[in-house]
Amino acid sequence: MENTQGKTNFIRNIVAEDLKEGRCKQVITRFPPEPNGYLHIGHAKSIILNFELADEFDGKTNLRFDDTNPLKESTEYVKSIKEDVKWLGYDWDNMCFASDYFDEMYKRAILLIKKEKAYVCDLTSDQIREYRGTLTEPGTESPYRNRSIDENLSLFSRMQKGEFKDGEKVLRAKIDMSSPNINMRDPILYRISHTEHHNTRDKWCIYPMYDFAHPLEDAIEGVTHSICTLEFEDHRPLYDWIINECEMENRPHQYEFARLNLTNTVMSKRKLKSLVDGNYVDGWDDPRMPTIAGLRRKGYTPEAVRNFCREIGVAKASSIVDERMLEHFVREDLLPKVPRTMAVMKPIKVIITNYPEGKIEMLTAENNLDDPNAGVREIPFSREIYIDSADFMENPPKKYYRLYKGNEVRLKNAYFVKCNEVIKDDDGNVVELHCTYDPETKSGSGFKGRKVKGTIQWVEASNAVPAEFRLYEPLILDEALKESEDENKSFLDFVNPNSLEVLHGFVEPYVKNAKPQDKFQFVRIGFFNVDPKYTENNKLVFNRIVSLKSSFKIDKK
Repeated sequence: MENTQGKTNFIRNIVAEDLKEGRCKQVITRFPPEPNGYLHIGHAKSIILNFELADEFDGKTNLRFDDTNPLKESTEYVKSIKEDVKWLGYDWDNMCFASDYFDEMYKRAILLIKKEKAYVCDLTSDQIREYRGTLTEPGTESPYRNRSIDENLSLFSRMQKGEFKDGEKVLRAKIDMSSPNINMRDPILYRISHTEHHNTRDKWCIYPMYDFAHPLEDAIEGVTHSICTLEFEDHRPLYDWIINECEMENRPHQYEFARLNLTNTVMSKRKLKSLVDGNYVDGWDDPRMPTIAGLRRKGYTPEAVRNFCREIGVAKASSIVDERMLEHFVREDLLPKVPRTMAVMKPIKVIITNYPEGKIEMLTAENNLDDPNAGVREIPFSREIYIDSADFMENPPKKYYRLYKGNEVRLKNAYFVKCNEVIKDDDGNVVELHCTYDPETKSGSGFKGRKVKGTIQWVEASNAVPAEFRLYEPLILDEALKESEDENKSFLDFVNPNSLEVLHGFVEPYVKNAKPQDKFQFVRIGFFNVDPKYTENNKLVFNRIVSLKSSFKIDKK
């Protein structure tokens, strides 16, 4: 897949230079998610970077699951990750699992013990944390640090055979407890966990830590450029130490770039899981979630996500991207693609009193003004229609050009209508409008008489298709979170209680056979996607993808 669109970045420059200078013959990258949650838009940036970098230089990309913690992992997450990568438009050269290499990792751990570079430690996790020291104070050596090679080999073997309880012992690297880099202060390499693994089942009861497993996986697979986010920059010395001390034949190098942060959301699988587990959202694929599954269900397109990630680029400096920038690329991608149609989300009945009773007239409407090949459709028109209650006001302000008593508007693709009478129920709510139409003003007839300033959408009543509309707002209230001075509050205290509004109205009969993931532009309202989760044969549910317009602008310079 051709991808760079003329853009370059510091990682691409490094790869190009490595190839030019002969430091590597073939570029091999990898996308290495932990299968402990669904992927989010930040992972999409990493997917696109790794796959397109390898594609550009005729290299290879592995999809690798870093499945080293069976307590948090499942095949559900593995399945979802594969679907997300495919949906984004990429295919891996090899699919691998960290668990494929557990035997090799165990051998390398034994090698470290024999070289007196690792030891079995009996300290508890709290004690290890206490002994580690601080950023300004060195750590303290474990009393078990100087066990003999034979004792360490025996204890590690017994750990592997399941003779100890969870947390009773760990294997630690023997590096430097006074290192200014806390990651180098005898980090844990293996811990005990009597937990069945989704791949290896009950073969193992000890599991490698991520920081030990990851560099070994890269080396085993021959990865040339191990690309990760900036939070792993301080881990790079440990990455290199493990590669060197485990005497790996291949020597991958780690490069770090700034992760993607978006306004009005959270970009942490742990926090996203809290939203799911706390029923703040409707699962990992809730359209309010920044997960790739959520974006897909909402109606975002892979093309839009790819274009967005390419535009924001790859840099070292951390920044927060306005979510409206992502919406801009979604809107830009959908505009020429999706058909236009009409919908009424908050319906109010209109009786056109001078239109013949029982008559249904077929009118013509263009499907997409931005696509000359999209054709036209026929829409029914009769004496009774629905308009949106947002297009009517009893006491309108000045310069209100939609419908009110005595005013005339154009019905999109139809006629001028004038409101003459307002019908209310016993509670004073407007339930019906009586209007008259001017048959000379038919859309497309060439009428050149008077003009009206307002045009509104509508749906013919007898053929209207009932539909549910789900309108989404940001899930997290960023401004409230920033302004809060209460350190005891978590991000969950700033979940937007009004992030979802559900409305019930009607769509044109043109839409009645729509299938899940079909997309439409509802005239004057926004872009909508047929929800794949709740849409049934007799029930259409639409998710608003994005509104029609935004004040956000992309600098094209």
